[in-house]
Amino acid sequence: MSHPLTRPRRTRQSDAWRRMVRETRLSPDALIYPLFAVPGRGVRHPVSSMPGISQLSVDELVKDAKAVAAMGVLAVLLFAAPSEKDPHASAALDPKGLAAQAISALKDACPDLLVWADVCLCGATDHGHCGHVLPGGAIDNDTSVETLARVALNYVRAGADAVAPSDMMDGRVQAMRHLLDRQGLTTTPIVSYAAKYASSFYGPFREAAESAPAFGNRRSYQMDPPNVREALREVLLDIEEGADMVMVKPAGPYLDVIRRVRDAVTVPVAAYQVSGEYSLIKAAAERGWLDERAAVLETLTGIHRAGADLIITYYAPQVARWLVAS
Repeated sequence: MSHPLTRPRRTRQSDAWRRMVRETRLSPDALIYPLFAVPGRGVRHPVSSMPGISQLSVDELVKDAKAVAAMGVLAVLLFAAPSEKDPHASAALDPKGLAAQAISALKDACPDLLVWADVCLCGATDHGHCGHVLPGGAIDNDTSVETLARVALNYVRAGADAVAPSDMMDGRVQAMRHLLDRQGLTTTPIVSYAAKYASSFYGPFREAAESAPAFGNRRSYQMDPPNVREALREVLLDIEEGADMVMVKPAGPYLDVIRRVRDAVTVPVAAYQVSGEYSLIKAAAERGWLDERAAVLETLTGIHRAGADLIITYYAPQVARWLVAS
């Protein structure tokens, strides 16, 4: 009987061997934790479709941010859901608005924690779309871009360490970069949601961020899920316009896009494990259908292995704790 000379199992035979030759390693340094700010004080409102995630008033937001930073997570991604909404996204432009207050409070309490501010209009508009709406329901790209740049400026003046435009309007990165630079804010990075797909996995998030569109959908500006060459075009355009990092969203169903983007660019690549991905794992784990910790670590490892340098995930605190303990 002929026996194999090459035996890959030799370096898989024990936990020590497997850890020694592991090719992809998760680290708390690569994780970003989303936070949802709402008005009030002492508010901790659970999001029904996202077990373990809550909408938080600014004082509670600070508590969670301190806890997350203590676990080794380096950055949070802030979303704000103001109570007052209008067609102009006035709350997002207000230097004393909810988002600006939350950013300032986070930086005062956790100066070393990086605060990424999501820049969009959907959470502050009464129609829930990511740009200004024209009569008839179309989204006006160019006036929206002007407003988005002003929102970014407002957030940076409040203390944001980075702005992350998620609207998918054409030219918004260039407009933000030019406005920030003219105001002397040349060191603030732009983390662009460059390849953001019109995904069915966003449902729970829209409850948390109170940002569901009042009519229609976002398919005229978010990307069509079957397209990957278009994602590369979007990514390269945003880098040309001044993006310092680019993002693929969602993550799990778009691992091929992450890999194509990683191979095409030299800037850091982030991927967003979105609310629907989180809630799927939570629901299955609550029913005993899978091991939550094992499933989370496997999915995040897959995202990292596909090429994401950074991962935005609602599991960031738990994963940081697991990694430190392992």
